Amino acid sequence: MPDDLTHLDEEGRARMVDVGGKVETERVAVVEAFVEMAAETRDLMFAGNLAKGDAVAVARVAGLMAAKQTAGLIPLCHPLRISHAAIEIDPVPSGARIVATVETVDRTGVEMEAMVAASVAALTVYDMVKGVERGAQITATRLLHKSGGKSGEWNR
Repeated sequence: MPDDLTHLDEEGRARMVDVGGKVETERVAVVEAFVEMAAETRDLMFAGNLAKGDAVAVARVAGLMAAKQTAGLIPLCHPLRISHAAIEIDPVPSGARIVATVETVDRTGVEMEAMVAASVAALTVYDMVKGVERGAQITATRLLHKSGGKSGEWNR
């Protein structure tokens, strides 16, 4: 097996990477996701007037909870000690923009925690608005920033 396939052992089987020898550093990841919807639906959502209640508050909590569950959802992720997580949800012309920021001081990065947080927050927004607009859609979940560790800083 090539040495650059870090998640495979010598026989090609999936494995968790050994991070035991890595140095703990401060690590940050920022991810955005969009939920596209009609302006009328967006306005109802941000006014807190959806039948299911305050979509922004529910999605924010869902994203925070999801960040903490990442290792249980993504098979090769390490459990991390998240020191900070934040979910921002703002109106944009096409619907809602979700930004998840996750931080840790650990031996591996928090990109997946931020991706899961943004994704679950977006799914929650969809769940909250689908009674008004089935055509709402989640788009463009992507990493915006990561820092820490051997690879340093990266920005989209």
